[in-house]
Amino acid sequence: MNIALSPPSSLRRAALALAVLGGAWLPAAHGFTAAIDAGDRALFLQVGAGTMTNGNFNNRGRPGNNTTVNLVSVTVPAAQLGSGTALPMATDSTVAISPWDGFTFCNSPATTGQVYVGGFYRVPGNNNAGAASFTVTTPANLTSTAGDTIPFSTIAWISSGNGDNATTIPSTGFTGGAQSLMSVNRNTWFESCLTFRYLNTQLVPAGTFNGTATYTLTAP
Repeated sequence: MNIALSPPSSLRRAALALAVLGGAWLPAAHGFTAAIDAGDRALFLQVGAGTMTNGNFNNRGRPGNNTTVNLVSVTVPAAQLGSGTALPMATDSTVAISPWDGFTFCNSPATTGQVYVGGFYRVPGNNNAGAASFTVTTPANLTSTAGDTIPFSTIAWISSGNGDNATTIPSTGFTGGAQSLMSVNRNTWFESCLTFRYLNTQLVPAGTFNGTATYTLTAP
């Protein structure tokens, strides 16, 4: 993830990059969850862009690897810098449709900033394997080229999904370290739409601030 701040004489800028495998297919990783058929041991995780070929997953679609890293960003007017008013962040992700069944699960990322996050954990037969763990890890700070920092904890998100009565991934924020997001039961698909916001709680020098959030789905 990264945050960029322009010089004081112009608009100030914050950017957030989600650095993950957009569609990691690894033979072996209330909101919306769905039971899936048992099968070969596998994990799939998609954050933003991903790859699903031959249709949707519930109709024999096959996940593939996708190394796209999507960006989330916000422009902070100089007069509002450090005001404590949280600012919504835009994204360059274009994913709104669930690769599970083709349903438009997120609203238009271009207008809402929503980032699709989903995946599954599958094991064969009647395997009694425990739940998989979905986590995210960030450094303590986003850092500028000049060595100035912004805490990762100034980035938060709201979780939602069309048709949901509750959330799958909880609405929270980064802690600046490793944090658990949720457990994923065996033979389960899960998904959420995350809308990021910059909390804008401190005055910071001009510069470009960079950092990476790594999302991981781990099976026992």
